[in-house]
Amino acid sequence: MPASIPHRSSRCRCWSLRQAGPPQCTEDQQTPTSPSSPSRLMIGIRAAAAAFSLIAAARSMSAAAGPSPAGEQDSPGRWLRLSAVPGCEPQRVNEVLLLRPAGARSRCGDGAEEARQHVVFFPGDIQNFQQEMAAHQENGQWQHWSLERVAELLSHRFPGRHVWVVRAAQMYLHKFSCYENFVESNAFGAPEHSPDHGAFRHLRGLLTHAMEQAGLLAAPSSPVCTPISNGCPAPSCAAASEPCPLPPDLTLTLVGFSKGCVVLNQMVYELAGARADPELAPFLARVQDMYWLDGGHPGGSETWVTNRKALQELASSGIGLHAHVTPYEVQDPMRAWVGREHRRFVRTLQELGAPLVSKLHFQDEPPSLDNHFGVIREF
Repeated sequence: MPASIPHRSSRCRCWSLRQAGPPQCTEDQQTPTSPSSPSRLMIGIRAAAAAFSLIAAARSMSAAAGPSPAGEQDSPGRWLRLSAVPGCEPQRVNEVLLLRPAGARSRCGDGAEEARQHVVFFPGDIQNFQQEMAAHQENGQWQHWSLERVAELLSHRFPGRHVWVVRAAQMYLHKFSCYENFVESNAFGAPEHSPDHGAFRHLRGLLTHAMEQAGLLAAPSSPVCTPISNGCPAPSCAAASEPCPLPPDLTLTLVGFSKGCVVLNQMVYELAGARADPELAPFLARVQDMYWLDGGHPGGSETWVTNRKALQELASSGIGLHAHVTPYEVQDPMRAWVGREHRRFVRTLQELGAPLVSKLHFQDEPPSLDNHFGVIREF
């Protein structure tokens, strides 16, 4: 994959992931050879062979690191990085990465026709954009789990869906993700859950604004938009008198990994209020599945929701529930409460008849950070 990803500063920030390749020569750049200069010809042949060997080695290293966010079959238009996307309040902003499904196009006006199924991913500690991770000495060793790489994995896991990766609002010491826009948190990202922080409301606003900027929503009063200089469709709702509605048959799959699970937990605590709110209830009804992937955070409790009343709301919501864990989190003797809470979460939901899929991955292997990240690939 490329060493850096261009990032435009306009409101609709499109960026392309271009493949690096061997330098190409035009006819007027080629060095002439003749039968009278065999040594020069041999040097050229050896140089070409060396170049192809380096290219092959680079491709081999890239393959070993994991899927590239710019595969040969990808269209550059599939990728979109948006900065400072507001949610329910102007001061609550998140950076968002979108990977469109293969074959999808960023279109003017009728973009909403293809924007039906969406996956929203909340990453864990350390995870950041590829360029930022590569520039950090300690985090660089985990860059194959960057936001771009994970988006690629999720695109394969959920084919045909738009994949949104929501970067945490803060990254303390370039390491600790803090989802303060979704749940009250300290600097290290340990949550303080409550029934009314506005996680669902923020997500609804965040997706609405992000989809507007991505050209996936058409303004009710302005069905035609004008392309801007960087090739992206202009955000058609920016000047509209009323907000763009989300597609009526839009479906959402929410996935939290490690620290990102605190967002899903907060939503569980807000379920009762959201279901009773006439504005939020239709949005909540679009959530089809929720995936907890090896949840963990630096707090001393509430890694998993154990409040029975909150879990009753979750069990009766009709949402498909999935809990995938590894020994790294649930079998750590230094954090024994994580395993206890996970077992209680699973047991309570099963008692309540919830549609829950629960799986322990890598159960025959010792706990490791590699396998902790690996659950993203395995679930």
